[in-house]
Amino acid sequence: MAELDGFIAEFASFVWGLPLLILLTGGGLYLLILSKFLPFRYLRHSFEVLRGKYDNPDDPGEINHFKALSTALSSTIGMGNIAGVAVAIAIGGPGAMFWLWVSAIIGMATKFFTNTLAVMYRGRDTEGKLQGGPMYFIVEGLGKKWWVMAAFFSLAGLIGALPVFNVNQLTQAINYILLTPNGIEVDFYSNLIIGLVLAAITAVVIFGGLERISNTVSKLVPAMVALYFISVLLILFVNFEVVPQYFALIFTDAFAAENYAGEPFLGGMLGGLIILGIRRGAFSNEAGIGTAPMAHGAAKTTEPVREGLVAMLGPAIDTLVVCSLTGMAILVTGVWKTTDVNGVSLTAAAFDQSIPFYGNYLLLVCIAIFSVSSLFSYSYYGTKCLSFLIGAERKHYYNYFYVLSILIGATTSLSLMINLIDGFFALMAIPTMVSTLIMAPRVLKEAQRYFKKLKI
Repeated sequence: MAELDGFIAEFASFVWGLPLLILLTGGGLYLLILSKFLPFRYLRHSFEVLRGKYDNPDDPGEINHFKALSTALSSTIGMGNIAGVAVAIAIGGPGAMFWLWVSAIIGMATKFFTNTLAVMYRGRDTEGKLQGGPMYFIVEGLGKKWWVMAAFFSLAGLIGALPVFNVNQLTQAINYILLTPNGIEVDFYSNLIIGLVLAAITAVVIFGGLERISNTVSKLVPAMVALYFISVLLILFVNFEVVPQYFALIFTDAFAAENYAGEPFLGGMLGGLIILGIRRGAFSNEAGIGTAPMAHGAAKTTEPVREGLVAMLGPAIDTLVVCSLTGMAILVTGVWKTTDVNGVSLTAAAFDQSIPFYGNYLLLVCIAIFSVSSLFSYSYYGTKCLSFLIGAERKHYYNYFYVLSILIGATTSLSLMINLIDGFFALMAIPTMVSTLIMAPRVLKEAQRYFKKLKI
């Protein structure tokens, strides 16, 4: 197992090298400048679309704009926001937060372009149903000769969509917060029982299809963001005297990288810190990875730009709001300097210090909602990938593999799980970003037509 862990870690480090950083960050920055900062100029209109002002139940698609965003957010607002941010700060210090924010701002432009394409170039599966996602906009937008790139994305997505990291961290949270303090022995069998319970809950929802998934998460997502927001505000209130100090430290530490001991390139440790922030940012908001377009591609709309505008809110909510809350909670409590725990346990330590006794249990409720909602959405992404490769009538086979992977996630180490998903996320980003950059001028042309028609 140690050899496998090391191999997966090397694989993740290799694919998350300088070329991918340039593709994701440089590509996103190019899209932001090319669009003349469009995501920020039409924020108000995007909220109007999200509110349902332009909804038409007769439009093609399966779910409305709000449910599409909820489905996408239920996968991105997950353990990446709680455990992923903790990992980033534990390794890179406060400065990692700055690069998380940079990834979110750039990611808003990336999300606008990728999700507009997801509706512009929807395809039909073997059952004749309208589908969206990178695999479809690659083939429909660039032609059948690009099928190999679309298939590469789908193959990587079969592993990238597995819920192993979320399950692993939920299991760790239950052990750290609930079982160990109450004298219950934590071992392989206790982890397996947690995995079996999660597998049963997940199976009930995911075998019901997209409609049941979207209905469930559209109720869970607003509730979980509100509960987490209130919880962290309590922590910041308790530690209000040091909030300005640590907020300023995020900016000063971003270019110092004193706490990061990564691979030296791009200016030594600073380059390592940038890689860490962008990598954790991509894991958190998934901009450029290609998962969100699979959810937004199912939206009921005839206007691709509308869905792009709704989708771009994802990184803002996910990283600029939720990740920032987690980061500040860890920083102001000082647990990142005084404890050697990592991942979700570090966030739990922050909650326990500021809200004695109740804090841990409050976090556990948030984590449970975050993780379980993610379990539902990722299964949808995996079935879409398998459907593209071997036919929609066989896509349900993925759910059996998916449920089995929950047991693996519950009983395996954190480093193995996070590196596995990181690595395949990187592979998914390559075809997504390459095809998006090629077709970016088409998106701008469509946006000009849309805004001219609306006279916005």
